[in-house]
Amino acid sequence: MPPPADPVDVSVTRLLDAASRGEPDALDEVFPLVYEELQRLARKVRSGRAGVTLNTTALVHEAYLKLVRTDGVAWAGRQHFFRVAARAMRQVLVRDATRRRTAKRGGGQVAVSLDEALHGGTMADDDVLALDEALGRLEALDARQAAVVEIRFFTGLTLEETAQALDVSVPTVSRDWRMARVWLARALAA
Repeated sequence: MPPPADPVDVSVTRLLDAASRGEPDALDEVFPLVYEELQRLARKVRSGRAGVTLNTTALVHEAYLKLVRTDGVAWAGRQHFFRVAARAMRQVLVRDATRRRTAKRGGGQVAVSLDEALHGGTMADDDVLALDEALGRLEALDARQAAVVEIRFFTGLTLEETAQALDVSVPTVSRDWRMARVWLARALAA
């Protein structure tokens, strides 16, 4: 017998269904229910990234503002919501990096690998922008691999959490993560 459903998860799913049907205030009601989890994800994203000037709360709020502006999304549950939240955080961070790069070139930061950045390394604004551009190209080739990188890198989810968000197995996420890192390393080196 499966464990009983978490009442918060049930409420989030119900509200996302309502938002998909066009109920205008449904996403506003989701926000307080997922706020702590979004904060946790934003803290992971910001951890050790000196180039990120947005504080955790600002990142969550700006990403959420992007989410509520997405009209006509057919929310497919909680996992889909957090996948879209990962994309929104990516877009907010890329926009912030673009703004800072325009204001000041360089910054003396050292380029790091995707693995180092994931585990708290500093990533220069130019590297964030190059990664975003490369992810766009990877998405055209393999959307799931791009989604794995986006979720793992921009929200800091574990392999297990990423598998749940994408509704695939952990070995699939692990394989996609390895293959995407190799592809991105080549793309970024070129």
